[in-house]
Amino acid sequence: MSEQIPNMDYNADEVIKGFKEKFGWAKPDEVQAIVKPKKLLLRLLLSLLATIIAGGIVYYNMLPAMNFKDSQMYIFIITLIVIFMAAFSFACRANKLIERKAYVKSKTKYPVAIIAVLVLIMVVGSVIGATVFRAGAYSRLMPVTDSKFSEDFKSISYDSVPRIDQDRALTLADQQLGSLAEYKSQYVVSNTTTMINYKGNPVRVAYLEYADAFKWFNNTKEGLPAYMIIDLVTQKVSVVNCKEKFGEGMKYSPTEWFNEQLYRHIRFQYPTAILDTPNFEINDEGRPYWITPVLDKTIGLFGGTDVKGAVITDALTGDSQYYSIEDVKSNAELQWIDVVYRDTLLLEQYNYYGKLQNGFWNSIIFQNDVNLASEGWGSLALNDDVWIYTGVTSSESDSSNFGFILCNQRTKETRYYQNGGAMENAAQRSAQDAVQNYGYKAVFPILLDIEGEPTYFMSLYGSSNTVKGYALVNLDDKTLVGTGLLDNTNKSDAQALNAAVENYIISLQDKGKIGNDVDLDDYIVDEEKPQADNKNEAKPTENGNTVKGKVSSIKTSVNNGNTVYYLEIGGKYYYISVADCMDVLLVNTGDTVTVTLGKKSNGVFIEATKVAK
Repeated sequence: MSEQIPNMDYNADEVIKGFKEKFGWAKPDEVQAIVKPKKLLLRLLLSLLATIIAGGIVYYNMLPAMNFKDSQMYIFIITLIVIFMAAFSFACRANKLIERKAYVKSKTKYPVAIIAVLVLIMVVGSVIGATVFRAGAYSRLMPVTDSKFSEDFKSISYDSVPRIDQDRALTLADQQLGSLAEYKSQYVVSNTTTMINYKGNPVRVAYLEYADAFKWFNNTKEGLPAYMIIDLVTQKVSVVNCKEKFGEGMKYSPTEWFNEQLYRHIRFQYPTAILDTPNFEINDEGRPYWITPVLDKTIGLFGGTDVKGAVITDALTGDSQYYSIEDVKSNAELQWIDVVYRDTLLLEQYNYYGKLQNGFWNSIIFQNDVNLASEGWGSLALNDDVWIYTGVTSSESDSSNFGFILCNQRTKETRYYQNGGAMENAAQRSAQDAVQNYGYKAVFPILLDIEGEPTYFMSLYGSSNTVKGYALVNLDDKTLVGTGLLDNTNKSDAQALNAAVENYIISLQDKGKIGNDVDLDDYIVDEEKPQADNKNEAKPTENGNTVKGKVSSIKTSVNNGNTVYYLEIGGKYYYISVADCMDVLLVNTGDTVTVTLGKKSNGVFIEATKVAK
């Protein structure tokens, strides 16, 4: 019996190894067989469905513009391809079956080729729009004209310019919100504001945000109930209750979720538009709107960012309307809009102008006639528009400026003034040195004309982030400083301002900068008279086809190459082209003029044929 039984003394692993070697058993990564999965069409449909669902979620959060000039669109398409490839691999069970994995791998060459083409388009598009190849085009993005300081700034009074910046305005808004029991537990003030000209006054407007997700859930049905107006001159904060004034709250804002979230709401309305950050503004009646600039890439595929229009969205109803940039500049009904070009875009375009006029390599190596905007900027109200102010210095960041610029945030008009002197940060240090015992800090200054002397004006603030006084510093000689503080002597804001300008004028006289015949009474702010208050102005008088009255604001637009002036008198706008009446160039806010009426009128905008002071 035992002779018939084979020898059982062997190693199983060795037997299996020998079997594999004899028959050439393939390793997983050596499989050459490609097996086409069954029900391939069904697997493709399932993969496509998964891609649509996942892609919809990605789009809902990413919100790219379906525009070949938006790099986000290419990234979104590549994401969709990757999602489809992963879904198809899973549907074919490539992770379980080696032969299916080989099949899926053989089919990836097509989507991979598409991704490669998209990446190539992005690379080539970026290269052909690079400043090294297109320096001339970049330098022409912003047209700059020379202007005279003495002419443009003579109508700006030091007691009507913004006295606080955005940080101080937000502090005041937060303090005001804290005193409102019906709002403070549910909402917070937005961390950004927009400076606008509202009824001839420089103000910042701030919207409210839901304090947290639970507060959003409890209040989103009614919308945001109010917004705030911070007067930059009087520093008073007004709360405008939208429900009381307009019958409803703001349903669309950046703080909303889902479809009422502002950017998503606008994207669904304008899927191909390249949208910039929306700005919160109010019209002359106080109705809240969102102004969303629509961008264009004017150089190569992704370079030369500029504004080609704006989407105006009613914050209460969500109704939106797109206007071209030419409409925004020339349409009289849109003159209330103040911010279309964001400050950083304007400064970026000016730096292209200053650096690249003589070519890219000159900006790097020789640096002949290369100049840049200095660090920091301020905002100024001029001709009922908001302008960005900043100094101009050399590429080596000298300790002084050789000029400064004003950039209009509605029209992009840019004016250069060749008035050199101390840089803004140097003026800030001079002002702080004058009050070093108090440890006050100075905000970014604004340049004004005091008796023909270019002068930096700035507010001083303490650790509580509130205004503690004012300082004036001479542009040419930063040692000439005048300060006025809110203390036991100067108990009011107007008294501190009067003290600052009085001390500054005395300093100018001591140095022989101005004569001793300057009347200080011309600069004294009347504490009893409400600043920037036009309620008590005399009403315009009509005599036949003429109207005589005080100009409360001036707006301008360009129509077919002609500059048109809109003079606000008694709540109505009288418009006339510079080509028809050169005298309109001499009119300033506050002047009393006589307007000869034309034939066209819609009740608010009235044609004029002549304007005389």
